[in-house]
Amino acid sequence: MKSMVYRGPYKIRVEDKPIPPIEHPNDAIIRVTRAAICGSDLHLYHGMMPDTRVGMTFGHEFIGVVESVGSSVQNLAVGDRVMVPFNIYCGSCYFCVRGLYSNCHNVNPNATAVGGIYGYSHTCGGYDGGQAEFVRVPFADVGPTVIPDWLDEDDALLLTDALATGYFGAQLGSISEGDTVAVFGAGPVGLFAAKSAWFMGAGRVIVIDHLEYRLEKARTFAHAETLNFAEYDDIVVQMKKSTDHLGADVVIEAVGAEADGNFLQHVTAAKFKLQGGSPIALNWAIDSVRKGGTVSVMGAYGPMFSAVKFGDAMNKGLTLQMNQCPVKRQWPRLFEHIKNGHLKPSDIITHRIPLEHIAEGYHIFSAKLDECIKPVIVPTTA
Repeated sequence: MKSMVYRGPYKIRVEDKPIPPIEHPNDAIIRVTRAAICGSDLHLYHGMMPDTRVGMTFGHEFIGVVESVGSSVQNLAVGDRVMVPFNIYCGSCYFCVRGLYSNCHNVNPNATAVGGIYGYSHTCGGYDGGQAEFVRVPFADVGPTVIPDWLDEDDALLLTDALATGYFGAQLGSISEGDTVAVFGAGPVGLFAAKSAWFMGAGRVIVIDHLEYRLEKARTFAHAETLNFAEYDDIVVQMKKSTDHLGADVVIEAVGAEADGNFLQHVTAAKFKLQGGSPIALNWAIDSVRKGGTVSVMGAYGPMFSAVKFGDAMNKGLTLQMNQCPVKRQWPRLFEHIKNGHLKPSDIITHRIPLEHIAEGYHIFSAKLDECIKPVIVPTTA
């Protein structure tokens, strides 16, 4: 099969790899029909995540058709169209039975926090991902779901991470009716978080970024106010001015380890390419939320040192909520929003790229070229 293969920071190729076999009776092999490049894939691409090994295939957002199943699989059949959450989880451990699918205790021998994630380094279990023609899906009776007949495949693809994560970010904000909600980052997750904030009763939604084409999308897709942080000496001061000098009630941080900022901020934030990443956006969130407010963290961070202003958060009495999204838990509510016409996830897709040109897709997405917001990868076998 053709597969994206990692060869080092900024170096990926399409190579021939063996089609993955059934390794366990609970496995399924999925023929991928659509995959996507996620903003958090760029952390791998840039060499920011530890233990990202040469030869790995990325891709934790994908849908496809069941090609074969193990002898124990009961809920899927060959030929089913399925959507696969980015979490790999067993469904029966202490955490899974409590709905914490992203913290499964049985699928990742290399970490005590996160469970398994497709195509996201050996820190997250070492599973190959879906930026390929075929992918092995463990615990196939637990994660994958047959795509409803009424659901468009592009919309289903975005439910496997970006939409579910953005919705979860708004959910963790514990938004009350009339709240002012600020979202740092106008990438796919930030756009979906801003859109979802309205569903939860927000009275005002503000999106902060520095790329004008993404801010325009925040205005048209998420119906949000926007601020371009590059236009202000201090975006926190501007946020205070725009919220009666109190700060937002809820701030959703949807940027993560590779936040942008000026040189002084990078130095004082100890941005030395450590895998913990730059906490600039997170510190802005802590500074721009009101006292007693809530910060929801959706941005992806590595497991190492990051200079977060925790003392400020404590002294302001903030509630900090964060986790990798337990994707499948969000689907019933999101199905209803999509079915009722309140949300069209695929509206954020800007690029469709054949699998054989995925290296160019990563370059376009990483360098923010061609007003790229969300690239979809289409294998030749789709």
